[in-house]
Amino acid sequence: MPQSADTPPSTSAGPAAGGLLSGLFGTPEVDAELADPALLRAMLDMERALAEAEAESGVLPVSAAEAIAAQCRVERFDLAALGAAADAAGNPVVPLVRQLTAAVPAEARPWVHHGATSQDVLDTALVLVAVRATGPMLRHLDAAIAAAATHAERHRNSVMLARTLGQAAAPTTFGLKAAGWLVGLLDARSRLVAARSALPAQLGGAVGTLAALGPLGPEVADGLAARLGLAPSRLPWHTRRQPLLDLGSALGGLLAATGKLGLDLGLLAQSEVAEVAEGGGPDRGGSSAMPNKRNPVDAILVSAAARRGPGLLATLYAAAVQEHERATGGWHAEWEPLLDLLRLAGGVASRTARVLTNLDVRPQRMRANLDALGGRVLAEAVATRLAPVLGRAEAHDVVARAVSAPDFRAGLLADPAVRAQLREPDLDRALDPANWLGSAGVFVDRALLAYQESDAYRGSVADREVATDPSTPTAPEDGS
Repeated sequence: MPQSADTPPSTSAGPAAGGLLSGLFGTPEVDAELADPALLRAMLDMERALAEAEAESGVLPVSAAEAIAAQCRVERFDLAALGAAADAAGNPVVPLVRQLTAAVPAEARPWVHHGATSQDVLDTALVLVAVRATGPMLRHLDAAIAAAATHAERHRNSVMLARTLGQAAAPTTFGLKAAGWLVGLLDARSRLVAARSALPAQLGGAVGTLAALGPLGPEVADGLAARLGLAPSRLPWHTRRQPLLDLGSALGGLLAATGKLGLDLGLLAQSEVAEVAEGGGPDRGGSSAMPNKRNPVDAILVSAAARRGPGLLATLYAAAVQEHERATGGWHAEWEPLLDLLRLAGGVASRTARVLTNLDVRPQRMRANLDALGGRVLAEAVATRLAPVLGRAEAHDVVARAVSAPDFRAGLLADPAVRAQLREPDLDRALDPANWLGSAGVFVDRALLAYQESDAYRGSVADREVATDPSTPTAPEDGS
C-alpha cells in the first residue's frame, strides 16, 4: 500500500475551502485528498502507471511510456473544461484522454490509454483517492483512540449512573463507558485498515477480457497494481463491486462508532446532567440568542454526520447490482456517495479526536447525580442479597415497595422481611455504588490491553518517540 504522509495527527477540524457548510463535516487534510485536483491527479497516476506497466511488459515502446508520463501533470489540465466536457461522455475520463493524447508527441499518441476503458481509469483513481484520504483519516482516528484510552484508564473507578432506555438504571464507571468507545473505535479502525489494504486496481478493457493486450493482459494488470501500490485483482471487477462495498461498510462503521460516542457526550453534557463538557475555549458552543448556552458542537456534528452515513451506504449497495459487463447508471451512482462517505469519515475522526482530547470530565457531578436518587439505583443489589432466602420474586416485590417510599433506605428498614435478613451495616454496604460495579474494572483492563496490542498504540508510541528524540531534525521556528 502507498505510504501516507508522516505528518503528525492534528485535532483541528477547521473549515475546508468551498462553502459555508463544508467545513462543518470534513477536515482539511482529508478533504484535500478528495477534491477535484486530487481526483485528477489519481486519474493521471493511473494513465502513467498503465503506460509504464505496458512498457515493462513489452506492449508498447519505452519511449512512448516516457512521453506519456511526462504529460501526466495536473497543472497542465483545465479542471473546469474537463468537467464541462464530461457531460458529453458521461464521465471525465474521455475528455482527459483526448487532451492527454493531444499533448504527447505524435509517435506516442497511439499508446495513450492503450487497452483500457474509462471505467478502468475512474475506478482505479477512486481507489487511489480512498487510500490517500484514509491516511490522514487514520491518524486522526489514532488520536481519538489514544484519548479514549486515556479516559478509560484515568476514570477506571469513577462511579457514575448507567442509563438504560433513557432511565436511571444502576451504577457503572465512566472508565467503562470510555472503554466502550475505545473498543468501538478500535474495531472500526481494524475494518477500515482491512478494507483499505484490499482495495484493488482496475484494468479490464472494453468488456473485461483485456483483448487489446493479447496474452500479456494479466501481467500488465498486475504490474499496474504494483506500480500504484494497490492490491492486484484476480480478474476485472467492473460489475462486481464488493471492494467498494467493503470500503463503504468500513466507513459506515466508523461513522456509527463515532456517532454513538457523540450521542453519549451530547446527553452527558445536558444542563441537568452536566457530567461532561466540551473544551476548546470560551468561544466554542455559543448561541446567537442565549448567552447562557454552551452547546456541545463537536458531539452534535459527529452525530449529524453519523445520521447521513446510512443513506450514502444504501446508495452504494443499491448501485452494486449491475448488469452484464458494464452498468448503465449503477457505476455512475457510486462516485459522489463514496467521496461523501470518505469526507464524513475524515470529519468525524478529526472531531472525535478533538472532543475527547479537550473533554472536561466531572466525576464529582457524576457521583452527585447518582447519590441524588437516594440509593434507588442499588435496588438490584439489595434484591440480590435477599433472594437466597426470600426467593427472587418475593425479594423483587419487597424492594419494589421500598422504592416507592419517600426514603428508599428507610423504606427498606421498615420492612420486617428486610430487617430479618440485613443488618444496617449490611444494608449500607449493599447501597454503596462502589460495591455493585461487577466486572467493570476487568472490562476496562481488557479494553486497555486491546489498545496496547493494537497498531493504533504502536503508531502512537512511535510518534511519541520521534517527537522526543533529540536527534530528530525540527523545522526552524520561523518556518523557513
